[in-house]
Amino acid sequence: MPVKKLTEGFLLSVSRFVKLELKITITSLLKWLFIATILGILIGSASALFLESLEYVTSYRTSHQQIIYFLPLAGLVIGLFYHYFGKDVVKGNNLLIEELQTPKKVIPLIMAPLVFTGTIITHLFGGSAGREGTAVQIGGAFADQFTKIFKLKPRDRKIILICGISAGFASVFGTPLAGAIFGLEVFIIGSLFYTAILPSFLTAIIADYICKLWGVGHTHYQINSIPSIGAINLFYAAITGVLFGLTARLFSTLSHGFTSLFSNIKYPPLRPVLGGIILVIIIFTSGAFKYIGLGIPAISESFNLQQPYYAFAIKIFLTALTLGSGFKGGEVTPLFFIGATLGSFLSIFIPLPVALLAGMGFVAVFSGAANTPLACIIMGIELFGSSSGVYLAIACVVAYLFSGHNGIYRSQSVGSPKHGLLKRYQFVK
Repeated sequence: MPVKKLTEGFLLSVSRFVKLELKITITSLLKWLFIATILGILIGSASALFLESLEYVTSYRTSHQQIIYFLPLAGLVIGLFYHYFGKDVVKGNNLLIEELQTPKKVIPLIMAPLVFTGTIITHLFGGSAGREGTAVQIGGAFADQFTKIFKLKPRDRKIILICGISAGFASVFGTPLAGAIFGLEVFIIGSLFYTAILPSFLTAIIADYICKLWGVGHTHYQINSIPSIGAINLFYAAITGVLFGLTARLFSTLSHGFTSLFSNIKYPPLRPVLGGIILVIIIFTSGAFKYIGLGIPAISESFNLQQPYYAFAIKIFLTALTLGSGFKGGEVTPLFFIGATLGSFLSIFIPLPVALLAGMGFVAVFSGAANTPLACIIMGIELFGSSSGVYLAIACVVAYLFSGHNGIYRSQSVGSPKHGLLKRYQFVK
């Protein structure tokens, strides 16, 4: 009898525990599904508007190249906006990462319209910049307002910020799975915040769906020829990964270098003015119109035609100068350009298909610069298909290892060193 009672008591306790756990899981799912739906609709719609606006100004600039002469004046406008209305949000993506690591105060909503306007102006007048930073900042700013609306606890605030970042990234590139992983991976090198995995995926998928529902398309790339996996081809993939990682390191170093150099100008609005003057001189004296803006045509071309050896270097310099002097936009699409053109050029020396090398560079340079190898592998599979997955993964992982710990986001902290023999006190931030 005592044994029977003990057994019944044990089974009753297990049953109560299972019911409680199930109740908590379902409640959490419904809660985040509700929040993710609202966020996804808002951020997906904002990304759609942003992408359409970006396409319009890019088309206008392409057909009216004389507008580039006004780039210094555009820089002054952006500088004045941020100096007088956006001092609290001038750090951009780094501010979001800092708030994820050590929460202090809600991200001001003004971040969204400021970065939206600043990026559109940058592209209209010929700056070399991307779009990911804008989408991520818009997503983070929108998401963090829910902290006040729903009176979320600190642990939930981290989750909702990740949701905003994931949704912005996913919807602007049309890669929901990569967007979800990017939000989980970006703020601590070598670590994932698994508590936010469900909300992150929900928001990213919904935001991407809403963006596409608005009729906004994304650029498609194809890798038609995939060689068989063998020791020599894997070796080639690893070698390219090393080159892509070193390139990512060069981009990050040069970007931070320009930022430090222009910080010597004490009145911030004058920084993009000087940067704009230098850019105008370079663009018109060298005819570097191919290398400004997003550079999508050159990226697409890289998958079909071998690119010149200097293409990636010019894009590195122009983008580092544009963003380092205070213009707005993201780094990721320029990194796609840099990686794709470099990979395309490497087909001279490396006997792999030009499209495959371009695709590997496309995601691997980004992997090294952002320190987000998992997101980049998933992005490559979403964009190019799973058949190239092994090559993409090797390139991304090796590039991540060879890019150092200081990437494009200076506020990233190191959760786990890239190399076990390194100690944290060796990292220079």
